[in-house]
Amino acid sequence: MAEGGVPTCPQVFVVDSQANYVSVPSGRKARWARVSQKFLLLLVGLALLGLVVEGIFIYSLYEKSQEFSICKFHPLCQNLSNPQTSGQQGGTKMGQVGHKESNEIPTVGPLLKQVQQKPFAQLTGSSNPYGRDNVVLWENVHGDAVTYNMGYDNGRLLVVKAGYYYLYSKVTVNAVQDCSLIQHKVMRYTASYGKPMELMRSKRHVSSRNRCRTQVTPSTTTPSGEDLWNSFLAGIFHLEKGDKIFVTLSDIQKLRQGSKDNFMGAFMILPGQPQQ
Repeated sequence: MAEGGVPTCPQVFVVDSQANYVSVPSGRKARWARVSQKFLLLLVGLALLGLVVEGIFIYSLYEKSQEFSICKFHPLCQNLSNPQTSGQQGGTKMGQVGHKESNEIPTVGPLLKQVQQKPFAQLTGSSNPYGRDNVVLWENVHGDAVTYNMGYDNGRLLVVKAGYYYLYSKVTVNAVQDCSLIQHKVMRYTASYGKPMELMRSKRHVSSRNRCRTQVTPSTTTPSGEDLWNSFLAGIFHLEKGDKIFVTLSDIQKLRQGSKDNFMGAFMILPGQPQQ
C-alpha cells in the first residue's frame, strides 16, 4: 500500500499471440541453398547433354542399318560366308563364296560401292536372231537390253573383269516338225583353251503331235497354231577377262522371235580369282 493510503494499480503485460515473427536465416544456410541450386542445375545440364548424345547415336545407327538393308539382298552379301566351290568343265562353279578366316560382313560403305561397280548385262530377243554356227544374236541397246562394264559383239558377251558370274538364258522354240531334237547351250570361249566350251545344256525331242518317245511333257499350242517349247538355263561360273559367253540353238530357224520369249544375261557376284 502506498503512502497516504492510496492503493497502487498492478502492472499488466499483454502478449499478442497473433504477432508475426520473421526468422532471418543464418549465413551458413544461405550458402548451402546456393550450392544446392547450382548442383541441381548441373544435373539438369548433364541430363540434357545425355539426351543429345543418345540422339546422335541413334541417328548414326539408323543410317548404318539403312545401308545394310540396301546391301543384304544382293548376292554378294549373301555369299560372304561358308566358302564352297566345285569345278566344272569350261568354268568354275560356285555355291557360296566368302572368307575362310572370318564370317563377318565387311564394312557396308565400301561394300555398297563395290556392288554398284559390278559388271552386268541383259540381252533380249532380236528381230534377226539367226547367227552363224547356230549362235543366237541379241538386241543389246534398245528396249530392256542393257550392258554395264561388259561388251557385246555378234551375239557374244565380252567379259571385262574376272570374277564369279551368274549366267542365264531362255529361248522359245516353235516345234513345227515331229521328233525334232533341240539343244539349247550356253557356251564359253577363253583364249587359254582355244575353242568353245560348254557351260550349260538343255536338250529334248519336241513334237507338235507328241509322237516322240523321249518327250516328257507336252508343248504349249498357241491360238495361232504354233507349238511352243521353252528352255531356261542358269548357273554360277568363274570367268576370266577376255572370255566370250554366247548361246547356241540347234536348228536355230525354229527359234520364235520376240524380246519377251528369248533373253540372255550375266551379272558379277564376286570379283577376283578362284579361292584355293
